Amino acid sequence: MNKLLPSRTPSVVSALCFAALLAGGCASPSYTVTPEMQARAASENPAPPKDDDFPAPGSAKWQQGAFPSLDALRTMRTGMGKDQVRELLGFPHFSEGLGGVREWNYIFHFRTGAGPEYLTCQYMVRFNADVLTNGMYWKGPGCADLLRPPRTAATPVATAQPAAPAARTTLGADGLFRFDGRSLSDLLPEGRRRLEALASDIRSSSAAVESIRITGHTDRLGTTAYNQALSLARAETVRDYLAQAGVPAQAIHVQGKGESEPKVQCAQTAKRAELIGCLAPNRRVEIEVFVRR
Repeated sequence: MNKLLPSRTPSVVSALCFAALLAGGCASPSYTVTPEMQARAASENPAPPKDDDFPAPGSAKWQQGAFPSLDALRTMRTGMGKDQVRELLGFPHFSEGLGGVREWNYIFHFRTGAGPEYLTCQYMVRFNADVLTNGMYWKGPGCADLLRPPRTAATPVATAQPAAPAARTTLGADGLFRFDGRSLSDLLPEGRRRLEALASDIRSSSAAVESIRITGHTDRLGTTAYNQALSLARAETVRDYLAQAGVPAQAIHVQGKGESEPKVQCAQTAKRAELIGCLAPNRRVEIEVFVRR
């Protein structure tokens, strides 16, 4: 009678899982991700890494890096599991560890023109205790700007048809969000009331509204990359709130300008609370409503 050969499947699976662990861990834990867990990840706002916190490129397991899709990077949000990140960006390029991995690092290249030249950036994804993303960060000059929507050429306007005037509303971020907040759950009651009143005004004159531009601004505290991401996230949150309140989403365009357009300049002081208070006018969201003549 022939003897059955012992199955090698467990050892193969173990080897594959071990290889995956070296690349950042096996699949995400198999539990249901609840809206509460995603909201918690979005509200944590961990301190952004310093440049020295990024691993040296020479220590990467895959030192060639990759040419990622900008659309995939724009899809990244807080509250995503490791499997979702891996589907968008692939395995991390560094050996992050065997268990309890809370950080993935990548080396990404981006073409700068028709020739072979490219820009190299480092990208870090951090995970919270629920193993959901709670922060995405860049290292490298100009890297964070790559995710900005491409600028489109302005349509020439005939001299007989002047550009549509814009009514600008400036909302202080401190009145809209809790300090350093950016998501819908971070909106303060007074901020929600002001946005609801603005949405009501826009709806009442919607027939004349041509477009709406929402621009987020921050103060100079924190890194340039962090402030750029924070300003854009706040603008997107205001857009989402107005859309939920009945403002046509297709008419709304958002942008973040980080710390690049301050309204006030404040001298450095040892008292951080005083500096934060002085810089308050720079933390704002500007809403421009363009109307037809």
